[in-house]
Amino acid sequence: MQRYAMQFGTYMGIFWIVKFILFPLGMTHSFLSFLFLGLTVAVPFMGYRFARMYRDHFCEGAISFFQAYMFTLFMYMFAALLTAVAHYVYFRFIDQGFIINTLDSQIDQVAQMELPQLEGYVKLYRDALDSVRNLTAVNITMQLFSSNVFCGALLGLPTALLVMKSKKV
Repeated sequence: MQRYAMQFGTYMGIFWIVKFILFPLGMTHSFLSFLFLGLTVAVPFMGYRFARMYRDHFCEGAISFFQAYMFTLFMYMFAALLTAVAHYVYFRFIDQGFIINTLDSQIDQVAQMELPQLEGYVKLYRDALDSVRNLTAVNITMQLFSSNVFCGALLGLPTALLVMKSKKV
C-alpha cells in the first residue's frame, strides 16, 4: 500500500505544485486565479480516481473502508510532503513578500471604500496579515503542510466510503 500511496502521492504532489504556482500568479491575473480554484476543486476527484485505480488494479477489485482510508491518507500525506518542498523554496527564495504586499494593497483598496460595515473586517484582516508577516518560510511551510494533511484526512473519509468494495464470493 505504501508504495502505491507514494506513487499516486507523487502525482498528486506534482499537481499541487503546478496548482500552487497559479496562486501568486492569480493575484495579478484573474483568469489564473479562477484556474487555481478550478484545480483546487478537482483535488478530491483526483484522490477518488487514484483510490479507485489502487483498488481495481492492485487490490483485485476489493478494498475495506480502513484500507481505502489509510491509502488516501498516505497518498495525501506524501503529496503534502512533496508540495512542502516547493512551498519552502517559494517562500524562502522567490516570494520576497509579494503575496503579503499584494494582500495588503487589496486591503487598502477595500479600506478606501469607507464603508462602515467593513471597518471591523478590514481591521481583522490587517491584524491577520501582520501575524503572517512575522512567520518564517519554515513556519509557513509547516502551516501549509499540516493544513494539507488535515484536509487530506477529511477528504479521505468520503473517498474511502465511495471506494470500499467487498470481495465477490
